[in-house]
Amino acid sequence: MKLLHIDSSQLGSFSVSRALSRKTTIWWAANHPGTHIEYLDLAEAAPSHLDSDSLAFRLGVDSPELTPAQKRENELTERLVSQFLEADAFVIGAPMYNFTIPTQLKAWIDRIAQAGRTFRYTAAGSEGLATGKTVIVVSTRGGMYAGLPHETLDHQESYLLAVFGFLGITDVRFVRAEGLAMGDEVKAKAVAVAEADIQVQTGPNVKSK
Repeated sequence: MKLLHIDSSQLGSFSVSRALSRKTTIWWAANHPGTHIEYLDLAEAAPSHLDSDSLAFRLGVDSPELTPAQKRENELTERLVSQFLEADAFVIGAPMYNFTIPTQLKAWIDRIAQAGRTFRYTAAGSEGLATGKTVIVVSTRGGMYAGLPHETLDHQESYLLAVFGFLGITDVRFVRAEGLAMGDEVKAKAVAVAEADIQVQTGPNVKSK
């Protein structure tokens, strides 16, 4: 089994999502012997956002019209898509930035969401091609967004659930720590709850949300 551990927080050693994603990966490996772990730090090695060069994969990898820059971007995209498709499970550290995910994580998603590779359109509609995988999202938030009145502001967890579902991944689990900016007591409780949930969500027989 291959697990891809992804971090996207820009806070380095101060990041709660990084600490929790690391613990999640450790627990997953303990519960799934033989797991091979790969690590991708999007704060250090994020792909560029989509532009005329990085969108060149739509022209085809062997197109004679590609510029050197487009060829380099295609090579990067191919590496990321192949890494995604080869993985069986993912632990993704995804802090909430301004109600959504970090732009670096969005840039990675934009590279792996490719028609014909990870999804396709059919006469019956879209079909995800990345089936049979498990995603554990380590979600951290400064405020409280899991319920009313602020749940309508959540474009972080809701987006990730939607995009991975679109790619065919139905086993999407969340480890959540929220209220991290609401004082030391609230933060400590949130982290403790998340750490306890890690042991549950890394188990082999978990009902996804």
